[in-house]
Amino acid sequence: MRIGPIEFGQRPVFLAPMEDVTDIGFRLLCKRYGAAMVYTEFVSAEALVRDVKSTVSKLTISDEERPVGIQIYGRDTDAMVEAARIVEQAGPDLIDLNFGCPVKKVAGKGAGAGMLQNIPKMLDITRRVVDAVRLPVTVKTRLGWNHEQLIITELAEQLQDCGIQALTIHGRTRSQMYTGEADWTLIGEVKRNPRITIPIIGNGDIHSLDEADQAFETYGVDAVMIGRATFGCPWIFSRENLTFSDKLDILEELLRINVERIDEQRGIIHTRRHLAATPIFKGIPNFRPTRIAMLRATRMDELLGILEALRSDPSFIGCALRRSVLEEIE
Repeated sequence: MRIGPIEFGQRPVFLAPMEDVTDIGFRLLCKRYGAAMVYTEFVSAEALVRDVKSTVSKLTISDEERPVGIQIYGRDTDAMVEAARIVEQAGPDLIDLNFGCPVKKVAGKGAGAGMLQNIPKMLDITRRVVDAVRLPVTVKTRLGWNHEQLIITELAEQLQDCGIQALTIHGRTRSQMYTGEADWTLIGEVKRNPRITIPIIGNGDIHSLDEADQAFETYGVDAVMIGRATFGCPWIFSRENLTFSDKLDILEELLRINVERIDEQRGIIHTRRHLAATPIFKGIPNFRPTRIAMLRATRMDELLGILEALRSDPSFIGCALRRSVLEEIE
């Protein structure tokens, strides 16, 4: 499977671009454990053009994570074109256009999945960005705005005609947000369309490599993209049989990376999403007090102490913290 000059081999699995999740530290871990392609957090075109410091910082990439894509979103055509030119200077391997984000602050303003209500503008933006840069341009979008407007089959052809070199389809409509089940049947229909010659990347409700394998077999997609299931689980791309202790090591490394990259307080806060979502603590008896203590920790030594205690005896730490934490709650 190839996107422009980038060769991925057979059945590659990608890390989806996600706000406040796919920072450089997390991307590097996902790459280490087998992600064939990673993407930055999505970047506001308007903020990038205004040179907003926090937005510009999202363009920082490392050669160790290549191939890496930078994803931009926006509703203004000129801003999207200018942002794409700025992004190109940052040196990613491709530029992805976000026409799929469903959250109100993005889609409600006509950007992201909001573009599904203005297809002529979506196509104009796509065409002009493709013409403005030399890098491969790709698109990520959804099945349609709602179930009465499932337009992806026709839209895929239109986007291909604009010159994009790959299309990622999330198997939900904008109105679904992240509820219900992803519908891969239309993704498969797009892939089987004889007019489609670009790679089709499927996204939605993939929680393991086994599920990714099933999607390849059933729907014939060229690549699979994993999003929310990567929270607290950067090893999801690996076929290694990692132990509980191995996974704790990875989470501790993520914590250290974030603290070093930002600062102690914000680095801990940034890591909490992963600690709260990681599947490795499921099934530990009396774990609720431990979880609360872990997510309340404000010092790195405190949080590392909890993780180390979990490594020694997962059930003991739950019982040991139970009384003190519940007393605080009451």
